[in-house]
Amino acid sequence: MILVEHYSQYIHNLCNRLGVKVAESYALPTKSTEVMVMPEQGTKMYVDAILKTHERIVQLSQVNATLCPIFMEVMLKNQPEGVQLSVKPHTEADYQARFKARPELEGLMAQIT
Repeated sequence: MILVEHYSQYIHNLCNRLGVKVAESYALPTKSTEVMVMPEQGTKMYVDAILKTHERIVQLSQVNATLCPIFMEVMLKNQPEGVQLSVKPHTEADYQARFKARPELEGLMAQIT
């Protein structure tokens, strides 16, 4: 998690130095994935490992078209091992993904209406 946080800070600082406006920067909830293994002689599966995925969003605006290829190359050259970089337009679904689901609150809201 620290590696991802440092890389997002690096991108934010790089944007500040290059004059690229950062509209927003935030963390998404951690996602856990269980890796299940089934022994050769058996039918029961057991958890071998739990993989955690940490995501950070750095939303940029007003990126100069001539600066963009150089900016991308610098980010990719300094990308730490094990960190994935994704570049895409920001959507409403990305904004909603930052909030954790609260089923008990949704149940109460359904009772009110």
